[in-house]
Amino acid sequence: MNNLDAIFINIDDFCQTFLPAWKKQLISSGFKQRNKLSRLSVNEVMTILIASHQSGYRDFKTYYIHFVCHCLTNEFPELISHTRMLKLM
Repeated sequence: MNNLDAIFINIDDFCQTFLPAWKKQLISSGFKQRNKLSRLSVNEVMTILIASHQSGYRDFKTYYIHFVCHCLTNEFPELISHTRMLKLM
């Protein structure tokens, strides 16, 4: 889990500087859009995605369903379904 902690800390540092600058650059489409917040933060989604690349699993679905949903529930208490995770990515 030390590797997971290190990944999360690096991503959190990145997101603290990148996300505010990125949101300033977004151009409005003029249409009202629903901005529903996810149960997982951007930091958590990116951490899971990067950890999946380092895990040795052949595909993300197997990694997410068989490892994250079973072994990492303490680290990510607000996990979402695999389908919803794909939409967030």
